[in-house]
Amino acid sequence: MINIKHLGKYFVTDSGNIEVLNDVSLDIGKGEIFGIIGLSGAGKSTLARCINFLEKPTSGQVIFDGMDLGSLSHGELLRARQSIGMIFQNFNLFEQRTALRNITYPLEITGVPGDRAKERARSLLRLVGLTDKERAYPSQLSGGQKQRVAIARALATEPKVLLCDEITSALDPNTTRSILELLKDINRSMGVTIVIITHEMSVIEQICTRVAVIDNSKIVEVGSVREVFLTPRSKIAKELILPKSETVERFAGSKCLRVVFDGNSAFEPIISNMTLECHAAVNILGADTKNIDGRAYGQMLLQLPDNEMSAARIRAYLDSRQIHYKEETFNGNGND
Repeated sequence: MINIKHLGKYFVTDSGNIEVLNDVSLDIGKGEIFGIIGLSGAGKSTLARCINFLEKPTSGQVIFDGMDLGSLSHGELLRARQSIGMIFQNFNLFEQRTALRNITYPLEITGVPGDRAKERARSLLRLVGLTDKERAYPSQLSGGQKQRVAIARALATEPKVLLCDEITSALDPNTTRSILELLKDINRSMGVTIVIITHEMSVIEQICTRVAVIDNSKIVEVGSVREVFLTPRSKIAKELILPKSETVERFAGSKCLRVVFDGNSAFEPIISNMTLECHAAVNILGADTKNIDGRAYGQMLLQLPDNEMSAARIRAYLDSRQIHYKEETFNGNGND
C-alpha cells in the first residue's frame, strides 16, 4: 500500500540546512495498523506529512497504491490525496462550522452535491457515535468528541489510508482508549490502512501490529509490536519502551512462574538482573535455592505483574538465559 524508499528531507534556514529525515525506507501493508514512534523532534511528524506530500521530500520516493507521488502532476496529486485522510493532534476543525459542516467540507471542495455530502456526513456521525452532535460547534464539544468529528471528516472522501499524527496526545487515558477502539473498528469494518504517529508506547501497544522506531531522523528499528516491545535492540527503543520509573507495578493478578534452577545456570543474581533489564518487578512468593560449586539448584515462585507486556518480557528474558520455568496460578493462599 505504502512504500517509502530512501526518503530524505531537509529545511533551508539562514543558519544552514536542517536535516529532518535521512534515508528512511518503510513498507506499510494494505489493511495494516502501523505505528511510528519516536521522541519529539525525531522527525516522525515530518515523515507523516511527506507520506501524503503535504511536505515534498528532498530525496527518495513515496509509492502509494502503485503511484509514485513525486511524479504526479498537481491535479493528480490532489486526487491521490483524497485517498489519504489525515487526523491531527489539535483536531484542526473549523470553529465557525458545525460538526456536520466540518465533515462535509472535504466533499464540498471536491464538488459533491450538498444533499449527498450531508447524507455522507450523517452516516459518518453515526459511525463515530455522535448523531446527536450534528448541529454542535467545536467549542461545544469535548476533546474526544472533537477528535471523533476529525476522524469522520478524514473518512469523508472514503480514503484507503488514515494518517494519525499524535491524535491522542491531548486526550485523557479513558478517551484515548475509546478513540483507539474506534480506529480498530474502522480498520476491521472498512479495511482502511492506519498509520499511527506517536511518542506514547501505550498507544502502539494497544492498537498496532507493526512498529518503526525513529531517532535523529533515521529509522533505527522495525518489527512486530511484540518483537520490538519484548526485545528492543536500539537505545532509543529501550528508552521509549522500558521507561525509567519509580512506581511499583501491581500484583493483583494470579499469574505465577515457578522457576527451576537445575544446575545449568551459574549462581548469580538472576532475578535482580532480570528486573533491571526488563524494567519490570516481580513478587517473590517463595524460594528454596542452593549454591553447589558455583551452580544454582532449587526453585523460586514468582508472581508476575499485571501488565501482560511486562510479564512477556520476563518470560523472554528467562528463555534467553535457558532458565526453565513452569506457569502456575496463585489464589492468595497458595498455588494451584
